[in-house]
Amino acid sequence: MIDVHCHLNFHAFEKDYDEVIKSALEAGVTKIINVGTKIDSSEKAIELAKKYDNLYAIVGVHPHHADKIQNENVILGTQSEAWRTPESDSGQARMTATNWLKQLEQVAKKPKVVAIGEIGMDYFSYRSNDIVDPRLQKDVFIKQIELAHKLKLPLQIHNRQAGKDIIDILLNHKSHLLNPPGMFHCFAGSIDILKSALQMGFYVGFDGNITYNGLAPGEDTDLKTLAKYTPIDRILVETDSPFLTPEPMRGSRNVPSYVIITGKFIASLKGLTFADFEAKTTANAVKLFSL
Repeated sequence: MIDVHCHLNFHAFEKDYDEVIKSALEAGVTKIINVGTKIDSSEKAIELAKKYDNLYAIVGVHPHHADKIQNENVILGTQSEAWRTPESDSGQARMTATNWLKQLEQVAKKPKVVAIGEIGMDYFSYRSNDIVDPRLQKDVFIKQIELAHKLKLPLQIHNRQAGKDIIDILLNHKSHLLNPPGMFHCFAGSIDILKSALQMGFYVGFDGNITYNGLAPGEDTDLKTLAKYTPIDRILVETDSPFLTPEPMRGSRNVPSYVIITGKFIASLKGLTFADFEAKTTANAVKLFSL
């Protein structure tokens, strides 16, 4: 299995990332992709990729940080919320409105960077962060789509309750999309949004929350329904560690080895053997990220 999205670069793994990585590899995880949500966590993802042959990095600015890079000398700090936190890194970075994109471009050109992400739009009202001005989110999202096109890297998209606007932005920038264009990370939304993403050639990532009962706040379509609709040649599996721990481990810190738990659950939903599911999703990840 390949975990195409996790955050071993976050503070939650600061003391034991080496042990966590070794445990995942021993469990049968062949590759791990760590994802940044701002410049410093992106750089940490690259540092881990340099240290381990089986690790790769995705770099970008999360929509939650869109309002923290528009003003000069803004300090980017931590974000947190009860259901799913976009960042739990205790480090801080200072950047200005004039240089953040240049900094990101420099970071994205480093070895073992396989995509620009996680980028996108998020309209969920978090207790600590609330909703970042959608205009700023859109501006930062588009700039990173353009950067990905310039560097010939696929996109890894974050969408929470902003699916229609994300699809509209992608359609309006279709000439900037690669083939394949990228993936939707931790997919949630309607069947119509899913159809639009698939029609544009995107892959779809599912996480441990697919094992939960009920709907996440603000959603109207069950993740199991979405996974059943998605063709196997477009499915990717991810953990979003340390978040979204699958059942029966829910309540503990998520780790990359749990991608196997999620993979087995989705394989059962799709009526596939785990061996077949693993082979197909691994091939999907290799193709998209040129691993």
